[in-house]
Amino acid sequence: PDITSLFSLGKTIEGREIWTLRVNTTAKGEALSAKPGAFFVGTHHAREHLATEVPLLFAVWLLDNRNIPEIKKYIETLDIYITPILNPDGLEYDIRTGKYQLHRKNTRINADKTVGVDLNRNYDSWWCTAGASSYPGSDTYCGTAPFSEPETQAVKRFVEARKNLKTLMSYHSFSDLILYPWGGKDAPVEDERDRKVFVKMAGEMAAATGYTPQLSSDLYVATGDTADWAYKTGKIFAFTTELEGGTFYPG
Repeated sequence: PDITSLFSLGKTIEGREIWTLRVNTTAKGEALSAKPGAFFVGTHHAREHLATEVPLLFAVWLLDNRNIPEIKKYIETLDIYITPILNPDGLEYDIRTGKYQLHRKNTRINADKTVGVDLNRNYDSWWCTAGASSYPGSDTYCGTAPFSEPETQAVKRFVEARKNLKTLMSYHSFSDLILYPWGGKDAPVEDERDRKVFVKMAGEMAAATGYTPQLSSDLYVATGDTADWAYKTGKIFAFTTELEGGTFYPG
């Protein structure tokens, strides 16, 4: 409790809180900080359960190892935020019957009575063009407008209010990849210096995990995603980790 605090980014469609753990030695809750910020967010997609477990266990690891000099340095000098479940409604929907539903989206009831908007197609970055669908029944349904969903609105408010944020990691599964922008168009970022930073950071993370670093659009072009929006909006070095495995439900 001396270095952590808990607050909610906002509420979901069904009124659940989007809980966020903050690790900061000098600021608590939603108070702003001048320290460089790092934002880790899991579970945009309900069926990607590893994307809940990894940020949760990262929080545990960070605090269990707080006295190791390297980790102590990070804790003392950074403003760290961990949101393990951005989409708690969808996650509950996926497990509610005791049998996995392969549900990806949130739980908005659409005009045609289908369930859900793909939160990782709902950000304002080339919204609803390539790799996203305007058909509500689709797994990649982009919603009725950018930030139409309370979950993505919560991220928008949080990120835009914190000019100190420098990095963002969005956890997904599965593919063993470290992805970096652009994802919404088949091209790297135009700024040469930033492009080199993305490539170097992705390479270092891939070396640590055994994953493959890759331009996001090389996997497939997908518009409206978190990392593209965060970099376009705030020059945040934003990445997507596609966690390991060959299934959404590895057991």
